Amino acid sequence: MEDRVDFLQCLQTDMGIKILMHLDDPSDLIHSSAVSRCWRHFVIANGLCKQLCLRLFPQLFGVACVTEPNCGIGKSADVGSSNSAEWETLEREHRSYSFLGQTLATFTASDCMAEAISASSTDNYPEESICNTLDPRDTVRRRASYWSSKGQKDPMVPETLIYKLIADLCVITEISVQPFKAYFQPGFPIYSAKYVRFRMGHPKSPTVIKNDLTDLPMQLPADDKFIWTYTSQEFPMVQENCLQKFKLPEPVLCVGGFLMIELLGRVQRQEMDSLFYICVSHVKVLGRPLYPAFDVEIVEPSSGKFLLKHYPEAQNCPPPISPYCHVGNLPLQENLRGLEQLLNMLHGNVPDLEPHEWDDDENDLDLVLM
Repeated sequence: MEDRVDFLQCLQTDMGIKILMHLDDPSDLIHSSAVSRCWRHFVIANGLCKQLCLRLFPQLFGVACVTEPNCGIGKSADVGSSNSAEWETLEREHRSYSFLGQTLATFTASDCMAEAISASSTDNYPEESICNTLDPRDTVRRRASYWSSKGQKDPMVPETLIYKLIADLCVITEISVQPFKAYFQPGFPIYSAKYVRFRMGHPKSPTVIKNDLTDLPMQLPADDKFIWTYTSQEFPMVQENCLQKFKLPEPVLCVGGFLMIELLGRVQRQEMDSLFYICVSHVKVLGRPLYPAFDVEIVEPSSGKFLLKHYPEAQNCPPPISPYCHVGNLPLQENLRGLEQLLNMLHGNVPDLEPHEWDDDENDLDLVLM
């Protein structure tokens, strides 16, 4: 035991890095930094947690700087002879990337959808708005719930749907799209696309887009307002009225919080006008929002450079819940609307509804009370 030797001290730095980088689990790398002060210094000084995160999620190459906004600049721990601002930066990056790596390595996927932004075209707005794709029900208030493109003579004309995710930093694993079946048309045609492709990114001008989101026409294209930093492969769609799941080959870190669904190729012609349409009933995005422990600030939109903001005090806080997570058969927003109506009725404030609306509202309230 007296002759034991720390192999890490006997090796050249490059060889030591090569050995430890064979650890592909962030937890194992963190455990190695707890072996001794020497090992901890080696892991932090060479940014091994950062290197592992970059290997697992290439989108992190866009990080210009890691900050801890709610933490003052404190004194760094004395490790060897290093007590400089450079060492403080290395320690801060180690804390942030080690926790980020553990978070991304294992998590339970949940709905990451926040709101609909725009569609490249809409046939009848607002009846066939992109907003309908956020509701999993086939019918709402006795009307079919779906988005429809405008008709085209050329079946190769694509369409795009743009959505805002629940956080500006999300890891996405799976996206589902359900084509619409027109049960009110002869033959019950299904207006699917031939292929689907996904892009993720951020606004070209974050300050402008946040102010203009409410004014952005949902029925018109907005592709030119975003920079897409990730593009998936093309996935074939089948002409079936079901929620078709498209699992990404690897989890993708969406920096900026926006998703675009590209619908490529049309397969169904409408009988009444002989034009090709694409219609979607429902869209669902599964992943893990990293807020409130992490957030981003785009500093160079053209190059994709961003600040990675780490909030250590929020590490144990639960992630936000999508407003479209489902309780029973109703989206959360519809449940809240139903509860609000119920409270108003109990207080004698009966809303003014058309006679044909009563049945649907009563059904909604029954589901809320179940």
